[in-house]
Amino acid sequence: MKKVREKVFRDPVHNFIHVNDPLILELIDTREFQRLRRIKQLGVANTVFHTAEHSRFSHSLGVYEVARQIANHLERFPSQKLGDGGWKVAERQVLLAAALLHDLGHGPYSHTFESIFKTDHEKFTQDIILSKNTEVHQVLAKFDEQLPEKVASVIAKTYPNKQVVALISSQIDADRMDYLLRDAYYSGATYGTFDLARIIHLMRPVEDGIAFEQKGMATVEDYIVSRYQMYEQVYFHPVARGIEVILTHLLKRSIELFQEQKQQHLKIEHFVTPDLKPLFEYNVSIEQYLDLDDASILENINLWRHSSDKVLAELSMRFLDRKPLKSIEIRPETRQYLAKLRPLIEDAGFNIKYYTAENDSFDTAYDLYHPTAKHAKTQIEMLQPDGSLAELSTQSPLVQALTGRSYGNARYFFPAEMLMEQTTGDLMAPVYQEFQRYVHNGALTEIENEILD
Repeated sequence: MKKVREKVFRDPVHNFIHVNDPLILELIDTREFQRLRRIKQLGVANTVFHTAEHSRFSHSLGVYEVARQIANHLERFPSQKLGDGGWKVAERQVLLAAALLHDLGHGPYSHTFESIFKTDHEKFTQDIILSKNTEVHQVLAKFDEQLPEKVASVIAKTYPNKQVVALISSQIDADRMDYLLRDAYYSGATYGTFDLARIIHLMRPVEDGIAFEQKGMATVEDYIVSRYQMYEQVYFHPVARGIEVILTHLLKRSIELFQEQKQQHLKIEHFVTPDLKPLFEYNVSIEQYLDLDDASILENINLWRHSSDKVLAELSMRFLDRKPLKSIEIRPETRQYLAKLRPLIEDAGFNIKYYTAENDSFDTAYDLYHPTAKHAKTQIEMLQPDGSLAELSTQSPLVQALTGRSYGNARYFFPAEMLMEQTTGDLMAPVYQEFQRYVHNGALTEIENEILD
C-alpha cells in the first residue's frame, strides 16, 4: 500500500498544520500560491505593530486548517436524505480548496492597491482559478475537471451548497476566524483572541447554512467582541491610516506623472518598472498581475524617492522613512471648520491635494441580513433545543447592543508639522498656532465666537 505523503507546517496560531491531502499539497506548491509569501497580510500595519510581518500565505494556510477542522467536525452530522440539512461529506474537497485559495487574487498593499488601480481581488482570484494557463487551474482540473468552476463559484458566493459558501464567507467563517487570531498574535493585540475549538464544536449544518448550538452563545459573543476590538485597535489604527493616505497619494501622483509623460510622448520606461507599467495603463493580464508583490511597489517607491518631482519624491520619502500624516477626528457638528484648516495648511507650504485627506473607516461588529444592501451580510443563527433557529441578536442582549452600530471614525489627515510647538524663529509659527486653535483632545473643535464665512 502506497504511503500517503504528508507535510507539516509549524504554525504559532494552530501549532501544527498537517497536510496529507494530495490536492492541497500540490496547490501549495503552485507558483500562484507561493506568490502569497511575498504579500503581507496587514499591508502597512507593521509601521505601527512592528511584528505584524505575516504573509497572506500563512493566513491562507491557516484558513485551510480551520476549514479542515470544521470539515472533520461536520462529518459527524452527515446528510441522510435530500433536504435534511446534513453535511455532504463529498463537499470536503471543494471546501478545503476554496479555503486555501480564497485570497489568491490579492495584490500588494491590497486595499490601497485596489482603490488606486481599480482591481478586485475576488475577481482576480476567480480568474486565476479559471484560467487554463495557471498552475492552480491545472492542479484542480487534474483531480476533477469541474473543480476549478466549483471553487471559483464558492469565492463568487454562487456555489449551490450554501453551507460551503458560509464557511468561507459569512460573519463567522474560516477566513475571519483565522485572520482575527493570526493578526492578534502578530500584532500583540491579545484582545483579538477567542475559543476557536469551542466555536467549531458548536457548529451544526442546517439547510441553507451553518448554525451554532444555543448552549455556546457566550463563546459566539466572545468572538463578536474580539472582532470589534481588533477593528477598533488594530485595523482602524490612525497612524496606519496615516501611512495608507501617504501611499494612496504617492501612487496617485505617480499615475498623474505617468499619464503626463505618455501624452507628451516622452520616454516612460524609467519612470516605472516593467512589472508595474500595465497597472498604470489599467490593462493588466492575469500573467502580469501574478508578477506583482510587495517588492514590486517598494522597488518603484525607492526609485521615486529620487524623482525630480518634489511632491512624489517627498511622499516617497515619508512612506519609506515612516513619516505618517497626523490626524484629528471629525464629528458632524465640527466638519464645517475644515474650511478654516485647509488655507492654513496651504499657507504653511503644503499642497492640500497631496498632503491632506478625509478618511472614513467604519464597520459593524455584527449586522442583520439586509438582502438589498450592497454587501449583504449573512446573519448568525443559533440552534435551539427544539431544532428551531433564532437569529443571534434576539438571544443575546450583548450582541443586540452591538447590532448595526458602526464603529471607527472619520478623520482629517495633514502634515505633522502643523502640530509643531515651540517654533520660536520659525516663520510658520503663527500659522501652526492658528491651526492648533482648532484642535482639542485629538479632535477638530469649535472656537468660541468663531464666525464662518
